[in-house]
Amino acid sequence: MKYLLDVNALLAAILSTHSKHHIVDAWLKKKSLAVCPLSELGFIRISTNPKAYNVSMALARQSLEAFKAAHKAEFIPDDIPALKSSALKGEAVTDYYLSELASTKGLKLATLDTGIEHAVAEVIM
Repeated sequence: MKYLLDVNALLAAILSTHSKHHIVDAWLKKKSLAVCPLSELGFIRISTNPKAYNVSMALARQSLEAFKAAHKAEFIPDDIPALKSSALKGEAVTDYYLSELASTKGLKLATLDTGIEHAVAEVIM
């Protein structure tokens, strides 16, 4: 099974200062991974935010590229319409979009978010 990493899983996987880094790092072993533009952009946006991790833009990009190379993460396009998301609330739009994207590609969505109620969402524990 291949797993599309959502933003929070990608942050925890790459940033050793993330509170769930050790959990995600252990989970990643021997997993087949995928990323998409939305998860990559979310990683860059949050990791470089001064109120979050305050990583430099250059380091965020380098870290993401190194992670993808080390894990041979497949890049998949965000190629389904935004209206394909079945979210019922605004705060769930991205989660459900990523779930629908994973579903159309035959993937699971790897997440730390226990609130995603979608058949393809798998919580990393």
